[in-house]
Amino acid sequence: MAPTKDAKKPVAKGQKKPKHRHNNRELTSGVLRWSRADQYRRKCLYRLKNAKPKKVEKPKVAITVVKKIGGAKNGGERVVLLKKNKSNYPTKVQVLKRTSHNFFKKHPRYTRKNLTPGRVLILLAGRHQGKRVVLLKVLSSGLLLVNGPFSLNTCPLRRISQRYVIATRTKVDLTGFKVPDHINDQYFKRPKKKQTKRTEGDIFAKKEEKYVPSEQRKKDQVEVDKALKACIKKHKEGPLLQRYLKSQFALKSNQYPHRIT
Repeated sequence: MAPTKDAKKPVAKGQKKPKHRHNNRELTSGVLRWSRADQYRRKCLYRLKNAKPKKVEKPKVAITVVKKIGGAKNGGERVVLLKKNKSNYPTKVQVLKRTSHNFFKKHPRYTRKNLTPGRVLILLAGRHQGKRVVLLKVLSSGLLLVNGPFSLNTCPLRRISQRYVIATRTKVDLTGFKVPDHINDQYFKRPKKKQTKRTEGDIFAKKEEKYVPSEQRKKDQVEVDKALKACIKKHKEGPLLQRYLKSQFALKSNQYPHRIT
């Protein structure tokens, strides 16, 4: 009887399994014992080259059915589709209704730490750019509510993004001052006017409509200016602070906006 190979003994607990060693070992750096062509011949991979998998024939599903039809000159039968095609197709792409759980107005707002009520800011954009204003509060939309006051630098109650302001170290104590509750984001939205049909004479006529603030807006501006100027006068350098708010901001030599707090 021919000698048989010793059966592999099971690995005891705690012992590591011997690593599997490939016959195609590396003789020197980058040189293997058998090349790719040798491995192709040794493994008989040429047998699998032209081997094609057996196709599994799927049972055919009937699409049509033959129906008998009465009448002498009708042919006796008709081939009818089991599932009829659509007769009408939509001409417009339907817009799906979106859910309201991820609206932009519901996103959380983040403002810089130094943008606190009473801080003097420098405006960098808009028709009032270069002016120094006082921050009153941060609105729910994330925009900043600022005021000149109007009597000092003709900057009224306005909203502005925190991207377009530079916060200074000067601060006004606003104790006892409160912004009216009705001054919010809705307060600054302008009403949309209904468009009327133009006649032949109005086609080339251009009408420039200028914005005119309402009486409520004028009244609120006077009240806010009065309360804010009272807080400015209480400052230890009140007269100097008023001159500071009146002055325009400008860069001097060796001054850079990104280094200004």
